[in-house]
Amino acid sequence: MATLTPTRVALGNFDGVHRGHQHVIDRIFDGDRHPDGSLWSESQELSGLDVRNPRSPSAIKPTSYLSAEMTHRSVPAVQAARRKHRSHPAPVWNGETTQLNRVYTTVLTFNPHPQAFFSGESRSLLSPIAEKVDALRALGVDQLVLLPFNQQIASLSPEDFVQRILIEGLQAEAVSVGGNFRFGHKRSGTSADLKQLCQARQVEAHIVELHHIGDDRVSSSTVRAALEVGDLDRANRLLGRPYRVAGTVEQGQQLGRTIGFPTANIHLPPDKFLPRWGVYAGRVWLTDGETPIAGVLNIGCRPTVNGTRPTVEVHLIDWSGDLYGRCLSIELLHFLRPEEKFSSLDELKAQIQRDRDRAVALLAPS
Repeated sequence: MATLTPTRVALGNFDGVHRGHQHVIDRIFDGDRHPDGSLWSESQELSGLDVRNPRSPSAIKPTSYLSAEMTHRSVPAVQAARRKHRSHPAPVWNGETTQLNRVYTTVLTFNPHPQAFFSGESRSLLSPIAEKVDALRALGVDQLVLLPFNQQIASLSPEDFVQRILIEGLQAEAVSVGGNFRFGHKRSGTSADLKQLCQARQVEAHIVELHHIGDDRVSSSTVRAALEVGDLDRANRLLGRPYRVAGTVEQGQQLGRTIGFPTANIHLPPDKFLPRWGVYAGRVWLTDGETPIAGVLNIGCRPTVNGTRPTVEVHLIDWSGDLYGRCLSIELLHFLRPEEKFSSLDELKAQIQRDRDRAVALLAPS
């Protein structure tokens, strides 16, 4: 599936797609707002970039990577409203045929994260690729383009990055970045440099200053700090939506069903950032469009049963059925308690019952 051009580009890492990121993305939507379309352009991956000859036909070789099962389960009302008023009519897929006279709203980001590339260490993400796709889809963005961050990309001067990636590769007509955005060799380019380089090429440029909510600067690091201590209220306020985990149900030890609380063991993407270990109340989405189910989520090593590695398990309240192989999306709404070790399974069972009762009360419709 080819990358759609020409584009209006929001450029950055966008881990978490939090409210600050949303302000940057806001600027790529022009005044020509269209009704919502029924088909999103899926997600695109920009790969095989030949920086020595960017005009060659093989310079951009995008491929589709989004799993059809990893789709957005819940669009908050504010985001749904944005999507309704912003989305362009859906592109018509018929070989290479797309709509004429159309500019595609595009998020351009890097894979792997530049910090992971330079440090050589893997980096956990607030929003792995499939979740990022879902969040961008909810905002009405047409496509996500992943630029493989490698030595070639890292060595580009700011001028070459703008010319080869944005102008020749994506045919950008507008570019939006955050005020602290840095790019090019050794991070030598600033957001002001980007604006100057774009304007010299008759490309509209937007520099969006850092966003604050109260005393908090909205950033991925601030969201992470809140999640690390179990402060969901703060994290979700900065994100503009509940933090979530999503993955496929796999075979577990089935201990929960032996004590009366069956759980689904969730296999998450390996790069998913986990919040503070403990017990959470949240909403579980089984199928897009259906009513979510109240649930109690446990994240941690289960010290009472001598667990050796972190697991993510969810108990669906007042629901039963076969979940193996299904993809679940879980919104974390309340942190109930940190992980602890109990002296017996009976003591653990009693605490799980208290967790369940508290979750029911917290998740009850107001």
